[in-house]
Amino acid sequence: MTEPDVRYTEVVGQEARSLPVRYCRLRTDDDEPVAELELLSFRQRLGATAVAMEGIGGVETQPHLRRNGHISRLLRQALTGAAQRVHVAVIADGIEGLYEKFGFVTAAPQGQLAVAVRNVEHATGDDLATADPGVRSATSADLPAMIRLYNIAHAQRPWTHERHPGWNRLTPRTTWRPGSETLVLAAAGSIVGYAVLEGRAFGTAYHWLTVDELVAHDADGARRLLIAVAQHCWRLRLGEFSVREPADSIVGRAARHLGCTYQQTFPPSGGTMAAILNRPGLLQEVEPELRRRAASERHDEQYDAAGAALRGGDLIPDDKDLIRLLLGYWSAEDAIAHGVSVAEPYLDLCTAWFPGGGTPSLPTPYAHHLDHY
Repeated sequence: MTEPDVRYTEVVGQEARSLPVRYCRLRTDDDEPVAELELLSFRQRLGATAVAMEGIGGVETQPHLRRNGHISRLLRQALTGAAQRVHVAVIADGIEGLYEKFGFVTAAPQGQLAVAVRNVEHATGDDLATADPGVRSATSADLPAMIRLYNIAHAQRPWTHERHPGWNRLTPRTTWRPGSETLVLAAAGSIVGYAVLEGRAFGTAYHWLTVDELVAHDADGARRLLIAVAQHCWRLRLGEFSVREPADSIVGRAARHLGCTYQQTFPPSGGTMAAILNRPGLLQEVEPELRRRAASERHDEQYDAAGAALRGGDLIPDDKDLIRLLLGYWSAEDAIAHGVSVAEPYLDLCTAWFPGGGTPSLPTPYAHHLDHY
């Protein structure tokens, strides 16, 4: 069978999943679909600086036209266009072995907390049946406060999105799916914490409860929300629940105090991926963030020389290494251990620039489940 001639098109569509979307397609001259993907626009953090990025999603080829190189052509043309608008492209859940050839690299680990209900009951000394953590069900009017709280709680965490006022990725209630169940905690008339419980299809047996997101202003709020989730599990006769939050967050520290297990995965390929499309432009945009990290190493002459070497590629020449370092997936020490050469005059500054996630100046990078697409 002769392969059809195809042409590339881009169409800016309506918002999808609360994000502006651009549809990139290959079609035949007869306008028959061949392959397509979506580019979603958002601002994502590389520390305390949020950068405009585009995320690849919905990649597919018509079944009878697969294995003919259409996806490679589509990705190349879509990324060429994206590079005119943003400096970084990302993938929420990349296929193993596919995206590396286009400059992507796995750049954020996946992790979740597993909390035993008995640990919560033991640590609090309360009868879960009668304890009153002070939470209530959320309403639509609570969403703006939840967005503000999330943006504050993760203001310096790499990979988190900068959520705009119209953000809403909660699963809506439908006939056969109850949708997200959201709990909020208020104090002095303000929302100081919330938990989004994963929805289940009607008729599905409960064997495990998952919290898609749990954010709190302080440790006491996190503890009270964890107690409320444990109560929910107690009513369902469940012995354990998971929370999709990083271990070094306020919630993670509260869960560790109560007693939990943290499960973290670093896939060798695929998963949460990123690629630099425009190195000089990206480094210019994150200059305030690099200066924040290097506050203890502010020797201007040395800083300017190192910055020029970084922008020009003489320092950390491989963009795949650089994006991992900027996001905190690697520290400078990790990079050196993997064969990356750092000249001695720049070593102290690179150590400050790239401390790795989970350090005082840079939290662990984390892709929150509600921002997956």
